[in-house]
Amino acid sequence: MNSSTVNITEVIANSINNLFNNLFSSIDNNIYSILDQITFIDIDIFSDSFFQKIFGTNSYSGILLICNSLLISFIIFYCIKLLYSHLTFSTIEKPFQFLFKLLIFGILMNSSFFICEQIVNINSLISLSIREIGENLFNSNINFTEIIKKINTIIVIGNTDFNLFSLDGIIKSFISFELINLLFTYSLRYILVKIFILMSPFAFLSLISNNSNWFFKSWFRGFFALLIIQSFVSIILLIIFSINIESNNILLKLLYLSSLYALTKANIYIKELVGGISTSFSNSIYTIKNLLK
Repeated sequence: MNSSTVNITEVIANSINNLFNNLFSSIDNNIYSILDQITFIDIDIFSDSFFQKIFGTNSYSGILLICNSLLISFIIFYCIKLLYSHLTFSTIEKPFQFLFKLLIFGILMNSSFFICEQIVNINSLISLSIREIGENLFNSNINFTEIIKKINTIIVIGNTDFNLFSLDGIIKSFISFELINLLFTYSLRYILVKIFILMSPFAFLSLISNNSNWFFKSWFRGFFALLIIQSFVSIILLIIFSINIESNNILLKLLYLSSLYALTKANIYIKELVGGISTSFSNSIYTIKNLLK
């Protein structure tokens, strides 16, 4: 009876270990490489032809067409406001000042695609420079793909020796769940960056009026926070690669896990420093749940 019970327990344990072993191996091989593409955003984000059509390839298409129509609305509004000021003797900005702002910000609005492209390129070069420092120091590519390889050298994945019920198995499980959280978090950030790029013509347009320039400030703060995250992530990756993990050193493994947790919270730290919006996937789920209550 006892022997039968032990055999059943071993069969269940082996089945669970094989299940999670295959799951973690599949995730490592197929998913985590995407993290490098969605986290370290460069000018390739602008190469999508459909995205360009939505934005507008000229002043008479896409979102640029809407913004140029609103530009005419600003002119009409100012003319009405100017006439009304003569009746009420109220003070408004001079026509020359308005026309000057209209010209400058109208040009910036129609050039917003190029401006955003250069901002993204500069930010990409900064984060790339940080990672190149690590590559020179550690003789290894500083990215998520290399992190997975480094983890799997100390916590064996892909062999029958993997044990979910061991300390290494628990640590590997937490690491995998944290990286899945990262995948959703930075996927959301990638989408938000595209949305903020599409909003850029409206942001430059809002600078024409003193009553609407708050929109540009909010847009710029959010766009800057979304982009600067990847430089912050690059610094955290440098710290992770500087940790010399040995298979028998539990403390260093826990430090490794804590560093990955810091990656999932990077957007929150940036939000606290410079403002902007949070892209944390767990926070987004929590917010959705509250809205559904």
